[in-house]
Amino acid sequence: MSEVMVQAPDVEVHEVPDGYIVYQGAADNVCYLNKTAAITFEFCDGKLAADEIVARVAKAFDLGISAHAEIRGCLDSLMKEGLVISNTK
Repeated sequence: MSEVMVQAPDVEVHEVPDGYIVYQGAADNVCYLNKTAAITFEFCDGKLAADEIVARVAKAFDLGISAHAEIRGCLDSLMKEGLVISNTK
């Protein structure tokens, strides 16, 4: 898959003890990201494809392939909220 993921340009990220609070000024939207979602968000750096992000998050938490669908769901939620966007190449 060549769907490269990147963080949306208009987000403000604040680290909290158990994740991130992300604010989107243009949408006046605040999202709380737990640790898994925060790490997934961090991997959206414009260098990695969605499948690579899923694999790296699974490895970071020592999870097997069975967790890939759930991690992909997390990535999809980040996209739905507008926190990350696809920079398809």
